[in-house]
Amino acid sequence: MKKLFLMGRSEAGKTSLTQALKGEELHYIKTQYTNTNDDTIDSPGEYAESKRFSVGLACFSFEADVVAIVQAADEPFSLFGASLHSFILRPLIGVITKTDSPYANVEMVKLWMENAGCERIFLVNNVTREGIQELMEYLEEDFPKLTMEQAKFKQSLGLSEWDPLPEGVEYPI
Repeated sequence: MKKLFLMGRSEAGKTSLTQALKGEELHYIKTQYTNTNDDTIDSPGEYAESKRFSVGLACFSFEADVVAIVQAADEPFSLFGASLHSFILRPLIGVITKTDSPYANVEMVKLWMENAGCERIFLVNNVTREGIQELMEYLEEDFPKLTMEQAKFKQSLGLSEWDPLPEGVEYPI
């Protein structure tokens, strides 16, 4: 399973998401420091909310296989600017929580995540576990194994190691 790094504002649902992914009963815990375990890294919302601490997010991203922006569907603004993916050298996905909120604007949050560079976006409800299985299946997919030459070839095309080769392009022999 890929190691997942979660970042987002306070109360976006990051810790509840880690509990849902583990099949645990949901219970509120204020994340005071970055928690790491076998397959998730859960960061305090304050890291994303403060420029002073945000460099910590970049540092922790190197410990993960996948980075996830977690935003509630009812958030009035996004903390993450366009092209966030440019400083994260990992696949970047979006996870939209609280999709059942009466104030949810899922389409707006999707646009924010697309502008940030999210490659895939998952809609989840931590309480009902809706969408959790789809996210789990993504995390269980293996990255392709590459030789150094194949990785260099992908880089020469401007691709990341996890990006597929364009149609009709093959590795040199």
